[in-house]
Amino acid sequence: MSDIDHRADDGLPPLRDVVRRHGLEPKKALGQNFLFDLNLTGRIARSAGPLDGVTVVEIGPGPGGLTRALLSAGAARVVAVERDPRALPALAEIAAHYPGRLDVVDADALRFDPAPLVGSGPVRIVANLPYNIGTPLLTGWLTAPVWPPWWDSLTLMFQREVAERIVADEADRANYGRLGVLCGWRTQADILFDVAPSAFVPPPKVTSSVVRLTPRSEPLSCAVEALEHITRAAFGQRRKMLRQSLKAATPDPGRLLQAAGIPETARAEEVPVAGFVAMARAWTPGS
Repeated sequence: MSDIDHRADDGLPPLRDVVRRHGLEPKKALGQNFLFDLNLTGRIARSAGPLDGVTVVEIGPGPGGLTRALLSAGAARVVAVERDPRALPALAEIAAHYPGRLDVVDADALRFDPAPLVGSGPVRIVANLPYNIGTPLLTGWLTAPVWPPWWDSLTLMFQREVAERIVADEADRANYGRLGVLCGWRTQADILFDVAPSAFVPPPKVTSSVVRLTPRSEPLSCAVEALEHITRAAFGQRRKMLRQSLKAATPDPGRLLQAAGIPETARAEEVPVAGFVAMARAWTPGS
Protein backbone atom coordinates (compact mmCIF):
# COMPACT_ATOMS: atom_id res chain seq x y z
CA MET A 1 0.00 0.00 0.00
CA SER A 2 1.19 3.52 -0.71
CA ASP A 3 1.59 6.35 1.77
CA ILE A 4 -1.55 8.01 0.42
CA ASP A 5 -3.55 5.04 1.65
CA HIS A 6 -2.46 5.87 5.16
CA ARG A 7 -2.95 9.63 5.15
CA ALA A 8 -4.99 11.23 7.91
CA ASP A 9 -7.83 13.46 6.70
CA ASP A 10 -9.29 13.99 10.17
CA GLY A 11 -6.53 16.23 11.53
CA LEU A 12 -4.97 13.43 13.56
CA PRO A 13 -1.51 11.93 12.93
CA PRO A 14 -1.04 9.00 10.52
CA LEU A 15 -1.69 5.68 12.26
CA ARG A 16 1.81 4.41 11.57
CA ASP A 17 3.18 7.40 13.48
CA VAL A 18 0.76 6.75 16.35
CA VAL A 19 1.78 3.10 16.58
CA ARG A 20 5.47 3.97 16.49
CA ARG A 21 5.18 6.74 19.07
CA HIS A 22 3.24 4.62 21.56
CA GLY A 23 5.13 1.38 21.00
CA LEU A 24 2.01 -0.39 19.79
CA GLU A 25 3.48 -3.36 17.97
CA PRO A 26 0.63 -5.86 17.44
CA LYS A 27 0.60 -8.73 19.94
CA LYS A 28 -0.21 -12.20 18.62
CA ALA A 29 -1.44 -13.25 22.06
CA LEU A 30 -4.17 -10.60 21.84
CA GLY A 31 -5.13 -11.53 18.28
CA GLN A 32 -4.13 -8.07 17.07
CA ASN A 33 -3.94 -7.22 13.37
CA PHE A 34 -4.07 -3.46 12.80
CA LEU A 35 -5.66 -1.70 9.83
CA PHE A 36 -3.66 1.35 8.69
CA ASP A 37 -5.63 2.03 5.49
CA LEU A 38 -8.09 4.80 6.38
CA ASN A 39 -9.95 4.28 3.11
CA LEU A 40 -10.71 0.76 4.26
CA THR A 41 -11.68 1.71 7.81
CA GLY A 42 -13.97 4.33 6.31
CA ARG A 43 -15.61 1.69 4.14
CA ILE A 44 -16.23 -0.50 7.18
CA ALA A 45 -17.75 2.44 9.06
CA ARG A 46 -20.04 3.27 6.14
CA SER A 47 -21.13 -0.38 5.95
CA ALA A 48 -22.86 0.07 9.30
CA GLY A 49 -25.25 2.54 7.69
CA PRO A 50 -25.81 6.23 8.53
CA LEU A 51 -24.36 6.91 11.97
CA ASP A 52 -25.88 10.30 12.79
CA GLY A 53 -27.44 10.02 16.24
CA VAL A 54 -26.10 6.46 16.68
CA THR A 55 -24.02 5.11 19.55
CA VAL A 56 -21.42 2.64 18.31
CA VAL A 57 -19.79 -0.02 20.45
CA GLU A 58 -16.35 -0.99 19.16
CA ILE A 59 -14.41 -3.99 20.46
CA GLY A 60 -10.61 -4.00 20.29
CA PRO A 61 -9.94 -0.58 18.74
CA GLY A 62 -6.15 -0.86 19.13
CA PRO A 63 -4.55 2.36 17.86
CA GLY A 64 -7.96 3.63 16.77
CA GLY A 65 -8.09 3.46 12.98
CA LEU A 66 -11.70 2.28 12.85
CA THR A 67 -12.56 4.46 15.85
CA ARG A 68 -11.49 7.53 13.89
CA ALA A 69 -13.49 6.40 10.87
CA LEU A 70 -16.64 5.91 12.96
CA LEU A 71 -16.35 9.36 14.48
CA SER A 72 -15.55 10.95 11.11
CA ALA A 73 -18.63 9.22 9.68
CA GLY A 74 -20.79 11.03 12.22
CA ALA A 75 -21.30 8.57 15.08
CA ALA A 76 -22.81 10.53 17.95
CA ARG A 77 -20.78 8.49 20.41
CA VAL A 78 -18.34 5.58 20.35
CA VAL A 79 -17.87 3.26 23.31
CA ALA A 80 -14.51 1.56 22.67
CA VAL A 81 -13.66 -1.52 24.74
CA GLU A 82 -9.91 -2.19 24.83
CA ARG A 83 -8.00 -4.60 27.07
CA ASP A 84 -4.47 -3.62 25.91
CA PRO A 85 -3.27 -0.81 28.22
CA ARG A 86 -0.66 0.21 25.63
CA ALA A 87 -3.45 1.47 23.36
CA LEU A 88 -5.14 3.70 25.94
CA PRO A 89 -2.91 6.79 25.43
CA ALA A 90 -3.49 6.68 21.65
CA LEU A 91 -7.22 6.39 22.17
CA ALA A 92 -7.11 9.25 24.68
CA GLU A 93 -5.70 11.48 21.92
CA ILE A 94 -8.68 10.64 19.71
CA ALA A 95 -11.06 11.35 22.60
CA ALA A 96 -9.46 14.78 23.03
CA HIS A 97 -9.86 15.46 19.30
CA TYR A 98 -13.58 14.55 19.45
CA PRO A 99 -14.67 16.00 22.82
CA GLY A 100 -17.51 14.15 24.50
CA ARG A 101 -17.92 11.59 21.72
CA LEU A 102 -15.48 8.80 22.64
CA ASP A 103 -15.65 6.75 25.83
CA VAL A 104 -12.77 4.31 26.25
CA VAL A 105 -13.36 1.34 28.55
CA ASP A 106 -10.33 -0.56 29.82
CA ALA A 107 -11.84 -4.06 29.96
CA ASP A 108 -11.85 -7.57 28.53
CA ALA A 109 -14.77 -7.66 26.10
CA LEU A 110 -15.50 -11.29 26.96
CA ARG A 111 -16.22 -10.27 30.55
CA PHE A 112 -17.71 -6.82 30.03
CA ASP A 113 -21.31 -5.90 29.21
CA PRO A 114 -21.47 -2.52 27.43
CA ALA A 115 -25.28 -2.42 27.42
CA PRO A 116 -25.58 -0.24 30.57
CA LEU A 117 -23.38 2.42 28.93
CA VAL A 118 -25.17 2.88 25.62
CA GLY A 119 -28.29 4.81 26.62
CA SER A 120 -31.67 4.65 24.93
CA GLY A 121 -30.89 5.65 21.33
CA PRO A 122 -29.95 3.41 18.40
CA VAL A 123 -26.86 1.27 19.03
CA ARG A 124 -24.67 -0.62 16.58
CA ILE A 125 -21.67 -2.82 17.25
CA VAL A 126 -18.91 -2.26 14.70
CA ALA A 127 -15.52 -3.91 15.10
CA ASN A 128 -12.46 -5.45 13.56
CA LEU A 129 -12.70 -8.24 16.12
CA PRO A 130 -9.54 -9.87 17.44
CA TYR A 131 -9.54 -13.27 15.75
CA ASN A 132 -9.17 -15.21 18.98
CA ILE A 133 -12.37 -13.86 20.58
CA GLY A 134 -14.60 -13.14 17.60
CA THR A 135 -16.73 -16.30 17.65
CA PRO A 136 -17.24 -16.36 21.47
CA LEU A 137 -18.31 -12.71 21.41
CA LEU A 138 -20.75 -13.26 18.55
CA THR A 139 -22.22 -16.33 20.23
CA GLY A 140 -22.72 -14.34 23.41
CA TRP A 141 -24.56 -11.58 21.56
CA LEU A 142 -26.76 -14.11 19.74
CA THR A 143 -27.77 -16.08 22.83
CA ALA A 144 -28.88 -13.16 24.99
CA PRO A 145 -31.93 -14.09 27.10
CA VAL A 146 -33.81 -10.95 25.99
CA TRP A 147 -34.69 -10.47 22.32
CA PRO A 148 -34.74 -8.17 20.35
CA PRO A 149 -31.29 -7.27 21.72
CA TRP A 150 -29.95 -3.93 22.88
CA TRP A 151 -28.07 -3.48 19.58
CA ASP A 152 -29.63 -2.69 16.20
CA SER A 153 -26.98 -4.35 14.03
CA LEU A 154 -23.56 -5.97 14.07
CA THR A 155 -20.94 -5.05 11.47
CA LEU A 156 -17.94 -7.24 12.20
CA MET A 157 -14.71 -8.49 10.67
CA PHE A 158 -13.96 -12.22 10.80
CA GLN A 159 -11.69 -14.67 9.08
CA ARG A 160 -13.35 -15.62 5.79
CA GLU A 161 -13.90 -19.22 6.92
CA VAL A 162 -15.76 -18.02 10.01
CA ALA A 163 -17.81 -15.58 7.93
CA GLU A 164 -18.87 -18.44 5.66
CA ARG A 165 -20.01 -20.43 8.70
CA ILE A 166 -22.00 -17.43 9.97
CA VAL A 167 -24.07 -17.05 6.78
CA ALA A 168 -24.36 -20.77 5.92
CA ASP A 169 -27.63 -22.68 5.82
CA GLU A 170 -28.53 -26.23 4.82
CA ALA A 171 -27.80 -25.38 1.17
CA ASP A 172 -24.12 -24.98 2.11
CA ARG A 173 -23.52 -28.24 3.92
CA ALA A 174 -19.75 -27.85 4.08
CA ASN A 175 -20.00 -24.69 6.23
CA TYR A 176 -23.37 -25.15 7.96
CA GLY A 177 -23.11 -25.83 11.68
CA ARG A 178 -24.11 -24.62 15.12
CA LEU A 179 -23.00 -21.05 14.37
CA GLY A 180 -25.05 -20.92 11.19
CA VAL A 181 -28.13 -22.16 13.03
CA LEU A 182 -27.80 -19.55 15.79
CA CYS A 183 -27.14 -16.73 13.30
CA GLY A 184 -29.92 -17.80 10.95
CA TRP A 185 -32.37 -18.22 13.81
CA ARG A 186 -32.10 -14.77 15.30
CA THR A 187 -30.55 -12.62 12.54
CA GLN A 188 -30.25 -12.01 8.84
CA ALA A 189 -26.51 -12.39 8.17
CA ASP A 190 -24.70 -11.27 5.01
CA ILE A 191 -21.07 -11.08 3.89
CA LEU A 192 -20.49 -7.53 2.61
CA PHE A 193 -16.94 -7.69 1.25
CA ASP A 194 -13.56 -9.35 1.69
CA VAL A 195 -10.36 -7.80 3.00
CA ALA A 196 -7.00 -9.06 1.74
CA PRO A 197 -4.27 -10.08 4.21
CA SER A 198 -2.07 -7.27 2.88
CA ALA A 199 -4.41 -4.68 4.42
CA PHE A 200 -3.30 -5.67 7.93
CA VAL A 201 -0.18 -5.26 10.03
CA PRO A 202 0.96 -7.94 10.50
CA PRO A 203 -0.75 -9.62 7.55
CA PRO A 204 -2.68 -12.73 8.65
CA LYS A 205 -2.41 -15.93 6.65
CA VAL A 206 -6.07 -15.82 5.61
CA THR A 207 -8.52 -13.49 3.91
CA SER A 208 -10.96 -11.63 6.16
CA SER A 209 -14.59 -10.67 5.54
CA VAL A 210 -16.90 -7.98 6.87
CA VAL A 211 -20.25 -9.40 7.92
CA ARG A 212 -23.44 -7.55 8.86
CA LEU A 213 -26.04 -9.19 11.08
CA THR A 214 -29.45 -7.61 11.59
CA PRO A 215 -31.67 -9.02 14.36
CA ARG A 216 -34.98 -10.58 13.44
CA SER A 217 -37.70 -8.84 15.42
CA GLU A 218 -39.67 -12.06 15.87
CA PRO A 219 -37.49 -15.16 15.44
CA LEU A 220 -39.10 -18.57 15.71
CA SER A 221 -39.93 -19.21 19.35
CA CYS A 222 -37.79 -21.60 21.42
CA ALA A 223 -35.54 -21.58 24.46
CA VAL A 224 -31.94 -20.59 23.73
CA GLU A 225 -30.61 -23.30 26.05
CA ALA A 226 -32.64 -25.98 24.29
CA LEU A 227 -31.47 -24.93 20.83
CA GLU A 228 -27.84 -24.88 21.97
CA HIS A 229 -28.27 -28.33 23.53
CA ILE A 230 -29.80 -29.85 20.41
CA THR A 231 -27.34 -28.31 17.94
CA ARG A 232 -24.36 -29.27 20.10
CA ALA A 233 -25.40 -32.91 19.95
CA ALA A 234 -26.44 -32.89 16.30
CA PHE A 235 -23.30 -31.28 14.93
CA GLY A 236 -21.00 -32.92 17.47
CA GLN A 237 -21.26 -36.09 15.38
CA ARG A 238 -22.28 -34.59 12.07
CA ARG A 239 -21.32 -37.63 10.00
CA LYS A 240 -23.90 -39.73 11.82
CA MET A 241 -27.65 -39.83 11.24
CA LEU A 242 -29.63 -37.77 13.73
CA ARG A 243 -31.19 -40.87 15.27
CA GLN A 244 -27.67 -41.62 16.51
CA SER A 245 -26.10 -38.20 17.11
CA LEU A 246 -29.07 -36.91 19.09
CA LYS A 247 -28.59 -39.62 21.69
CA ALA A 248 -26.10 -37.20 23.24
CA ALA A 249 -29.05 -34.86 23.89
CA THR A 250 -31.92 -37.22 24.67
CA PRO A 251 -32.52 -40.93 25.27
CA ASP A 252 -35.38 -40.79 22.74
CA PRO A 253 -34.20 -39.02 19.55
CA GLY A 254 -37.13 -40.47 17.60
CA ARG A 255 -39.61 -38.43 19.61
CA LEU A 256 -37.85 -35.14 18.78
CA LEU A 257 -37.45 -36.04 15.13
CA GLN A 258 -41.08 -37.04 14.82
CA ALA A 259 -42.24 -33.82 16.51
CA ALA A 260 -40.18 -31.81 14.01
CA GLY A 261 -41.16 -33.89 10.99
CA ILE A 262 -37.54 -34.83 10.28
CA PRO A 263 -36.57 -38.29 8.95
CA GLU A 264 -34.50 -40.34 11.39
CA THR A 265 -31.94 -40.92 8.63
CA ALA A 266 -31.30 -37.19 8.15
CA ARG A 267 -27.95 -35.67 9.10
CA ALA A 268 -27.49 -32.36 10.90
CA GLU A 269 -26.30 -30.42 7.86
CA GLU A 270 -29.52 -31.29 6.01
CA VAL A 271 -31.86 -29.74 8.58
CA PRO A 272 -32.97 -26.09 8.21
CA VAL A 273 -33.07 -23.70 11.14
CA ALA A 274 -36.82 -24.25 11.54
CA GLY A 275 -36.21 -27.97 12.02
CA PHE A 276 -33.73 -27.39 14.83
CA VAL A 277 -36.13 -24.93 16.47
CA ALA A 278 -38.93 -27.51 16.29
CA MET A 279 -36.70 -30.12 17.96
CA ALA A 280 -35.65 -27.61 20.62
CA ARG A 281 -39.30 -26.86 21.39
CA ALA A 282 -40.02 -30.56 21.80
CA TRP A 283 -37.03 -31.12 24.08
CA THR A 284 -37.16 -30.73 27.84
CA PRO A 285 -34.29 -31.30 30.28
CA GLY A 286 -34.03 -34.99 31.11
CA SER A 287 -36.28 -36.02 28.23
